[in-house]
Amino acid sequence: MPYVNIKIAKGNVTQDQKARLIQGATRLLKDVLDKDPKSTYVVIDEVDTDNWGVGGDSLTAIRSRR
Repeated sequence: MPYVNIKIAKGNVTQDQKARLIQGATRLLKDVLDKDPKSTYVVIDEVDTDNWGVGGDSLTAIRSRR
């Protein structure tokens, strides 16, 4: 029973993109490891940009400078 946890920053991902991520991760486990899609769990966590840091800055700060 595979469990895949995808973490993404909040704000720029559509419902369609999330559905495609779930489908793609499920298909990848089927194709590579022959795992049954019916027992494959995919969870997407959207992390607040204040709680995601890159290079010493939060994504909130990085995005505000763009």
